Amino acid sequence: MKIHKIKAVCLCLCICFLTACGGNARQESGSANQSAPADTTLRLLQGIWIDEETSLAFCKIEGDSIFYPDTMNVPLRIEATADTLTLIGSETVHYPIDRITKNSLSFHGATGDVVSLRKSEDLNDTIYFTHKVSKPITYNEVVKKDTVVYREGERYRCYIYVNPSKHKVYKQSYTNEGVAVENVYYDNVIHICVYKGKVCLYSRDYSRKSFSNIIPEGFLQQAILSDMKYGFTDKDGFHFNATVCIPDGASCYVTDICVSPDGNVRMELVQ
Repeated sequence: MKIHKIKAVCLCLCICFLTACGGNARQESGSANQSAPADTTLRLLQGIWIDEETSLAFCKIEGDSIFYPDTMNVPLRIEATADTLTLIGSETVHYPIDRITKNSLSFHGATGDVVSLRKSEDLNDTIYFTHKVSKPITYNEVVKKDTVVYREGERYRCYIYVNPSKHKVYKQSYTNEGVAVENVYYDNVIHICVYKGKVCLYSRDYSRKSFSNIIPEGFLQQAILSDMKYGFTDKDGFHFNATVCIPDGASCYVTDICVSPDGNVRMELVQ
């Protein structure tokens, strides 16, 4: 009788122990499942993706970066959860995922349209992503513009120098499918100076940031100082026209830089 009681007690202890272990295992399993979706989704996204509609290479996802076939587009950082794609560049954009498997992906672009992709199985598609990283356009020497002008019978010289620059400007745009892409351009640094004989009346370097007081900051973030020209001379002084534009776009600001004979400067928007 005592033996049976001892066996019953041991059996109860074993059941309690196994139950506790099972509960811990379920807790650990539950914790793993909660953290798994983002990592799992990003693993599923690795590789080259083809647009189902056009059968053209759409993008390549490697690690946490997304690459595009267009050599003008720079890679963006990508994050993914089970239901959302996030592209991170100069701006952060989220895309709801409709469906994702090892070989297919559907999500809503910024326009609301569904983008459907399939995983490439053709090794030849890698050729679309073997382009070299774009390098800044540089000049072997400074580009110089020299203008002789007369004011009140006296002779002056106005100089404009376009200097080599590696100042990067990032411009974000969207594909026809509503997916964010980012292009990189290089700002110009333009030096202007005014001389009367051998006396320098004015000398200064200009870049896009030089116009932050008269051009909206949101515009300047994606713009470059594209050009500087001598305009005219009047009673106020020597006028230069600076053009600040968003690359590959129709949006530009033209500013008037007026240098007085005393070396004072006034800047205002022309258009």
